[in-house]
Amino acid sequence: MTDRVEDLLRELAPQVLGALVRRHRQFDLCEDAVQEALLAAAQQWPGEGVPENPHGWLVSVANRRVIDAIRSENASRAREERVALLEPPPAASSDMNGWADPDSWVGSDGRVGSDGRGDRDDTLTLLVLCCHPALSPPSQLALTLRAVGGLTTAEIASAFLVPESTLAQRISRAKKTLRDKDFALPTELDDRLAVVRHVLYLIFNEGYSASSGSQLARADLTAEAIRLTRALHRLRPDDDETAALLALMLLTDARRPARTGPEGELVPLAEQDRSRWDPDRIAEGTALVERAIARGPLGPYELQAAIAAVHASARSADGTDWRQIVGLYELLDRIAPSPVVTLNRAVAVAELRGPDAGLALLEGLDLDGHRLAAVRAHLLERTGNPEAARAQYLAAAAATRSLPERRYLEGRAAALPS
Repeated sequence: MTDRVEDLLRELAPQVLGALVRRHRQFDLCEDAVQEALLAAAQQWPGEGVPENPHGWLVSVANRRVIDAIRSENASRAREERVALLEPPPAASSDMNGWADPDSWVGSDGRVGSDGRGDRDDTLTLLVLCCHPALSPPSQLALTLRAVGGLTTAEIASAFLVPESTLAQRISRAKKTLRDKDFALPTELDDRLAVVRHVLYLIFNEGYSASSGSQLARADLTAEAIRLTRALHRLRPDDDETAALLALMLLTDARRPARTGPEGELVPLAEQDRSRWDPDRIAEGTALVERAIARGPLGPYELQAAIAAVHASARSADGTDWRQIVGLYELLDRIAPSPVVTLNRAVAVAELRGPDAGLALLEGLDLDGHRLAAVRAHLLERTGNPEAARAQYLAAAAATRSLPERRYLEGRAAALPS
């Protein structure tokens, strides 16, 4: 399969699945049908050429598979009922119990839309479905990556360090939950956008700072999060928080080339070669957040993106406008307080007012994982307390499942004077 066909199928898969789910409301059945349509396209298109309307082609083929399955299921059920009642079979029905014929759904020009909806992008429909509030956050993440992102069950399991069988069961349970729920998607889109954004944010964060494994980052996850957020932004261009989330991802991902050394080791922000930062992503992200902020009012993603833009505009670590960053974090802490915000604010305050001021903000802070201990260690080192800093570095190293972060933390501990 050519790269062009593979990329096109990857882009169209969630749109086609969303279109079928919106129409038939049966996730499992529609997903199987779309996979069959994608397989047929992968076999035919490289040799015969991509059809003029590839989206309509896939929808038509997948829709036919769904209807064939429904016909088979209805026929099987009817046979069972006839045997039970010892009645002769009725005449064949032309309306297929209310399901439309696939050819009537695709116009004579091959374009989807004889139902009056047109050749629409249903990516948002599928995103919203995968982020149904009845699902747990881990299930939302897994189902989004599987159905919308196109990742395999094995890839998702590897990203989150769980057995493939566990991840498969999680996805299966999520699909079963959705079967039992009322979709009612047209009335739920706006209410669920915040959940969709949060899921995309979590996917990006897992990719940018992998929580486990031998690699510092998972470029496939960050790329997928950016792609899906772009799709969400295209579908809701006037939603400022969605634009800001995309800006935050672009501005953060712009630093990725400088974030690792030749051996894959972690390079902290202050030591990065900023000439390796991606200028195109910085320019796009900055423009997005500036437009979003200009419209107001400010939301959490707009403030985070604004902070990332300030970092991106500094030519060196010493040239960073920490006063502006502290002000943005203080505002973020007021409108969306969380332990992570407090932790990041403490780092910024330490740069502006000294390490003791940063440590004071950490008093009584409770945060799972290794990052709190890592920040404490860094600030204690700056205060001239190597013994306390070493203990915190080692505690952070023991708490992380990321091998590059562990090596970095252990190296900082080892470099401290006795």
